[in-house]
Amino acid sequence: MRMLSRVQDGLLALLATIGAVAIIALMIHVVIDVALRNTTNTPVPATYEIVTNYYMIALAFIPLAWVERGGGMVQVEVIEPFLSERARDWSDRLVALISTVIYGALTWVTLLTAMKNLKTGTFVMAQNIPVPTWPAYYLLPLGFALAALITLLRVFEPRKPQTEAEQ
Repeated sequence: MRMLSRVQDGLLALLATIGAVAIIALMIHVVIDVALRNTTNTPVPATYEIVTNYYMIALAFIPLAWVERGGGMVQVEVIEPFLSERARDWSDRLVALISTVIYGALTWVTLLTAMKNLKTGTFVMAQNIPVPTWPAYYLLPLGFALAALITLLRVFEPRKPQTEAEQ
């Protein structure tokens, strides 16, 4: 189990790095576009299309696994306070299993869409420049698959007992 935790932590560190690179690239791209637009009246072509089709998708879907690992998703705990520690453990595992199935289904559906868009060579036109958008469609199944992996690992992790301060 310790090895799985190390692999999981390594994957999450990679996600954090990818997210940081995407944010920095987004900022640099937009700053250059704004600077050139205001100083030389020559904006960077397709900035809007690249930001909306690549950066924003990467920033929205790649961190799903990170959020899942940190427990940052919305949690509604109406019944849980009344359950025993053992029942809470099974409840958490069941929720993790259901989440894994849902993320797995989302991975499959978005992967099929990405493969269809690869086959057709999906692109958008920006100032008479074709900007291929099909690669961005693979960011969704990647984000969903990593989130499914994290929730699957949570099914097998033992529940950490709560301290009195947390209760």
